[in-house]
Amino acid sequence: MHRTPTAVLTAAALLLLAGCGGEAEARDERPPTAPRGLTVHAGSATSVHVMWNKSTDDTAVARYEVFRGGKLVKTLPAATYMIDITGLTPKRTYTFTVRALDAAGNRSPHSTEASVTMRAPAPQDAEPPTAPVKLTARPSGARAATLAWGAAKDNEAVTSYDIYQRGSRIHSVDGRTTTALVTGLRPGTEYTFTVKARDAADNSSPDSGSVRLTTAPGSGGSENTAPGGFKVTTREEDDAYYLDLSWDAPKTGGDVAEYEIHLNGRQATTLQWGAAAPAGRAKHSFFITREEGQTYRVKLRAKLPDGNWGAFSEERTVTTGS
Repeated sequence: MHRTPTAVLTAAALLLLAGCGGEAEARDERPPTAPRGLTVHAGSATSVHVMWNKSTDDTAVARYEVFRGGKLVKTLPAATYMIDITGLTPKRTYTFTVRALDAAGNRSPHSTEASVTMRAPAPQDAEPPTAPVKLTARPSGARAATLAWGAAKDNEAVTSYDIYQRGSRIHSVDGRTTTALVTGLRPGTEYTFTVKARDAADNSSPDSGSVRLTTAPGSGGSENTAPGGFKVTTREEDDAYYLDLSWDAPKTGGDVAEYEIHLNGRQATTLQWGAAAPAGRAKHSFFITREEGQTYRVKLRAKLPDGNWGAFSEERTVTTGS
């Protein structure tokens, strides 16, 4: 398929890759475990934040389905354990469940139900809360951390606190809570956390001060986070040159749904899967130039389920027309 030059500079490119079914998949009849720890809280009068703990499977979880009142409303890649649901009705009560699916289509039981009553319509409010203060963090074993902070202030009310790890939101709690247990971390790994407060009108505060911690050592902390088997070739099509990339997804304990591609030492594009991310070999192609004899150094890295960027792949050098 012909791709335009803007593909190189696009902030997010959606990839939908279909997995290859084999005999082993056909014989897989064991469903994933039901998602546990489902929580739902209303961040505003029309939106809720839904979170859960990941399921396990004898092969791998492929995706999650989120249900509202028994109706499917969202399908998410396996590396995603939270979602904002918008467009809801103020003061109405909703009930949510989540279930997991594997690559063979086996469905887990639904999680336990979680209900939430929406807030009253938000006032005309353009004033954000103040930043949370005195953020602290301590490891809670090898794969979790406990955060605590001083409450923010708002002219109306703080409705949510959002926890960020190096700029990626990885957790949210109700505005009446000033502590959070963040799970899904990696053993022996350094993290940097900040917290923002949010009000009913979805105004977000400035960041709190940052806090660093290193999780306790444990199994699973030494995995290679770099994409493996990275290959790059060039091809000519319709008087234009394209780069064809392929790699093996790093084994991080969860699906990798986002990658950065760097050209000549600089970030060129970000890839995001809109459905289940490939757990094995991944491929991507994009336009690079119309000129023959242009040389490019190419590498990529994955965004891990805990919000960190993994290590870069090996760097490959290719020349158009060669």
